[in-house]
This record gives sequence, C-alpha cells and structure tokens, in this order.
Amino acid sequence: MAQPDLFGNQRGPMPEPGSDSGSNAAEVIKGDDTPSGMRAAPLAARMRPRTLEEYAGQRHILGPGQLLRRALEADRIQSLILFGPPGTGKTSLAQLIALRTRVRFERLNGVEATVADLRRVLQGASNRLQNTGKPTLLFIDEIHRFNRAQQDVLLPDVESGVVRLIGATTHNPFFFVNSPLVSRSQVFELRPLEETDLRELMQRALADPERGLGYLKVDLSEEALAHLARVSDGDGRKALNSLEIAALTTAPGEDGRIRIDLAVAEQCIQKKAVVYDGDGDAHYDTASAFIKSMRGSDPDAALYWLAKMIHAGEDPRFITRRLLVHAAEDVGLADPMALVLAEAAHRASEGIGWPEARIPIAQATIYIATAPKSNSVIRAIDAALEEVRTGRTLEVPRHLRDAHYSGAKRLGNGEGYQYAHDHPDHFVPQDHLGAVKRFYEPTEQGTEKKIKERLDRWRAAAAAARVAGQGRVDGGGGERQ
Repeated sequence: MAQPDLFGNQRGPMPEPGSDSGSNAAEVIKGDDTPSGMRAAPLAARMRPRTLEEYAGQRHILGPGQLLRRALEADRIQSLILFGPPGTGKTSLAQLIALRTRVRFERLNGVEATVADLRRVLQGASNRLQNTGKPTLLFIDEIHRFNRAQQDVLLPDVESGVVRLIGATTHNPFFFVNSPLVSRSQVFELRPLEETDLRELMQRALADPERGLGYLKVDLSEEALAHLARVSDGDGRKALNSLEIAALTTAPGEDGRIRIDLAVAEQCIQKKAVVYDGDGDAHYDTASAFIKSMRGSDPDAALYWLAKMIHAGEDPRFITRRLLVHAAEDVGLADPMALVLAEAAHRASEGIGWPEARIPIAQATIYIATAPKSNSVIRAIDAALEEVRTGRTLEVPRHLRDAHYSGAKRLGNGEGYQYAHDHPDHFVPQDHLGAVKRFYEPTEQGTEKKIKERLDRWRAAAAAARVAGQGRVDGGGGERQ
C-alpha cells in the first residue's frame, strides 16, 4: 500500500525490514498499521509522526523555507546534532529523516552502546558504501553519554562520509560533544512544545482508532485538555502518556464512553519535575537568568529563578556565591551594603541549610535586585589588570617603599612620604604610582555619587600639585606606612 511521504504526498511502498533503504525506520513505522501489536507500547511511542505534517512544533527549523526543511525536501541531509529538553521530538525527527532519505538507517543508544558496537556499525557502513555506494545514516540517541574516546571513534567515518551522523542529546553539544564532531555537524536546537502543539497532539491521539485512543471513545473536557497541555511543560511524551493513563484508568459510563474531567486529569499527571540538570544547560541557564534579573533590577523575576533553583535542590552555596559576585560586580560601591548582605546570606545558608536558608537568600536577592547599580568596580580592576598585562611595568616610587628594615633609609626608601592623617581632611596630594593612570571612574548611582564628589576633589588637587611641581612634598612622616 502506498504511504505518504514526510510532506503528505503519496509515494511508493516503503522498504521492507532488512533492506538497505531505511530498514530499521521502516520496521518501526510499519508497526503503526497493526493496532493489536502496538497497544502494548506507550501512547507516545505509538503516535510518533509518520509525516512532517504530523510532527508537532519546531517551526523555527522545520517551517516552510527553514534550513532543515529545505535539506529534507532536497534529500541533502548531512550530519546533524539535535538537542533540546525531553519530549520535544528529537527521536521522532530522526525517524522522519530516516524515512525521507534513501540510505541505511542504524540506531544506537549512548547509554547502552559500546566501542565494539560502534566499530561494528561503522565497519558495516564502510563495507556497504564500497559494495553498493550507499551511505549509512547513524542515529545515536543520548550521544552525550558517550565519553570522549567513544566520540573520537566516530570522527574519521563522519568526516569521510562513510556515515551521516544524527546525534540527539538533552545537553548542550558545545559542552558535551567533542568539538570536531560539532564542527562537522549542523546543530539544531529543539524547543519545548507550545500548549497549542500539545493540544493538537492529544486531540490527534483521541481521534486515531489504530495507533491512538480512538477505539476507547474518550470524551476529554476542555478544562482537562488545557490542564494537561499546561502542566506537561512543553513535553509531548508527558502529555500523551498522561492522557493514556487517564483513559485507561477511568471506567466508562453506561453509554460506553470514557469521560475525563479536570479532576481526573489532575490525578493522572503529576506536576512535572523542574528541568534542571546539575551540570548541564538548565543549571547554568537558570543561574544566568537569576543574575541578569538582579542586574536588571527585577526582584520578581530574580525570585522566580531563585525558587526554581531551590525547588530543584541546588546547592545553596552555589546560589550564594552568585550573590557575592553579583553584589560586587553589578552593585559595587553604589550600595556597599549589598556585598555585606550577600556575605551574611552566604554564612547563614552554610549554617542552617534548606529549607530555612531560602529566607536569608531571598532577602539578599531582593536587596541586591532593588539596589542602585554600578559596575565601576569590575571595570576598574579589569582596566588595571589589562594595564599590568600589556603596559610598561612600573617601579614602586621611592617614597612609597618599605622604610622599616635596616639600611632602607640609606637607599632613600620612604624619603618624602606624606602621612595623610597629618593633613587637613586626611588628604595630601602626592604621587602614589609614578605615572598618571585612571582606572576607577565612579558613577553617580547611590552611595557612589558621594565617592565621586570626593574623588573629583582629590584628583583635581593632585593635578594642581603636579602642575606646580609638588606631586610629592618633602618633609616629615617618612617612617609611617
């Protein structure tokens, strides 16, 4: 029987299992036509898309005119790496590609496969290419599970074209996949599904009597549908499997129909765990959003990202270290108390731990987010470091050198040093660097405005002293440090 291709057009019979044209993919999809053999599989597996029109979401890469869509239409798929959260369609997309392209489809899983498995598949691909001229499409699910040595095994055959690689991962490939593999692959990020996509997925499953739940005569209320779509949090697998649980565990009414209302839906879908891996994108992206929300003076957003980290079980010390850095970098001298409060939250969280630590950490978060902002401190120290790295090394001026050891005075150390506290306003213009440099430029934010006023007066006095040739005034106090 003719099958529609990825784009809904009729095409010739699909390759039989065991042939060299997408054999494994054909085997997976052919099972969809046999309801009795499919219903043991979860609904999400049964409802994998057979055409691009059935594929949910990812319009930014598969919409009309988008790069991956064009490559599929032209059958010019090269090596790809697909990454995104669970349930966004990475495996389904790989299977659609396998159906579209006329090459051998092989599949491995990064959790189970060994180097021996890799070498077997790669050797078979090499033989096939030599004997038939057909390349092999190798799909590796959870490719981030391969260690560096395993990933290196792939590199020569990917580079030579013996295999076209499709790697799927929930982790950012730029951190978890070898750079040579990434550089030889097109990287596509899959995004969480929109609620409208999830609703369409579930409605399609309810209407499909062969692969879906159409044979059960399910009535799903609008409130229940909306709840499942919302709580699934962009995860298509979660939405479909929760719908199946609801349908299979709800007794039919006298008319034989299964009615799923909001109460049933709430029971059948647990609150989705926060997507937050301790060493991956979600970890660092959430911390980044936390910092940027405080920098942007948005306490509500900062508290949300803080709550997400707390809920996910983040180490409180990781959070408070971010507070310490942010208080110094982005608030700085505009409000010196920000660093004090961040340090207090850090110490308190070490002493009390979760859940009580959430209170001082939240207090510091709100204070920092609502404090006046200045990044003059980090700009000043970075400018000074750049000067040290790239500029001429400055000698310590003689009058600033240590004069406490025996013989120091014979060298002239400390001679002419002015002790600031002996002068009005505890300030005296003198050369402290041996050159005129400016690294710190205070802003007019918060407390720093007063610092700027004082510093402007002192710098003006120092400039006037230099003009008068009095950058260092001779006389007393030479032995004080």
